[in-house]
Amino acid sequence: MSETTHDGTVAVSAPVSPDEGLTSAELAAKYGLSVSGARPSLIEYVRQLWGRRHFIMAFSQAKLTAQYSQAKLGQLWQVATPLLNAAVYFFIFGLLLDAKRGIPSDVYVPFLVTGVFVFTFTQSSVLAGVRAISGNLGLVRALHFPRASLPISFSLQQLQQLLFSMVVLVAVMLAFGSYPDWSWLLIGPALLLQFVFNTGLALIFARMGSKTPDLAQLMPFVLRTWMYASGVMFSIPAMLADKDVPGWLPDLLQWNPAAVYMDLVRFAMIDEYDSTYLPPHIWAVGIGWALLIGVAGFIYFWKAEERYGRG
Repeated sequence: MSETTHDGTVAVSAPVSPDEGLTSAELAAKYGLSVSGARPSLIEYVRQLWGRRHFIMAFSQAKLTAQYSQAKLGQLWQVATPLLNAAVYFFIFGLLLDAKRGIPSDVYVPFLVTGVFVFTFTQSSVLAGVRAISGNLGLVRALHFPRASLPISFSLQQLQQLLFSMVVLVAVMLAFGSYPDWSWLLIGPALLLQFVFNTGLALIFARMGSKTPDLAQLMPFVLRTWMYASGVMFSIPAMLADKDVPGWLPDLLQWNPAAVYMDLVRFAMIDEYDSTYLPPHIWAVGIGWALLIGVAGFIYFWKAEERYGRG
């Protein structure tokens, strides 16, 4: 477009843009643009996670392999660590404090080892979840992927470690007279429910830990308190039977999720640990905890998806 000025020169003006006057939001909508790193819908987020399932599996296996790569015993520490913890707890609680009351003496060792292994599964998942984002900022800032992949992969890593340790747990059962039975098939559903619960917790603490790195220093104390309140080393009803405590306290402690999943695995594997040791409706409680924490943790983490890795 051109026009002649009063002095005879020709002035050329730029053509009017068809987008002139449009706001940024209107321009983005017109050309199909979206905000970089914006949070997708919940359904789309699930679809993206499913698309990264091979990455999640490979990442968890790599972390599991690298965990003890510098130790001479290597992967054997996956089993040795909880076994050593169980030995310490047996000496202190089983021998010195006589915490095995209510549990037959020939059952106490399988009871204790099962509790240590199963609680360690939850404990390790939570501790790994706290650091899932804050400990992998380079990866989070460099690549675009659903951030929930990290805490889920860490929970999967702990599940793989537990399954590896189950070989030793089976050996302990056999040594103390608990032999494979149909009830052992219940181990799979029990651990699956616990995995869903652990993953929900890992997602919750991953979001909290992404903004508060000091939470990683506090969590060992919280988890140790939770362990002592969950009956890892003793039977909750037997321990509180002669104590002057409110009637609702034993039920509350037995219905806490860590105690529920330990009881389910003990019931499945230990012949003498029958239904009389279990609170009522324990499978319904286990399913409820898994669904509640699993779904709530996933949504809670997804809500802050666009903020992970930012300053």
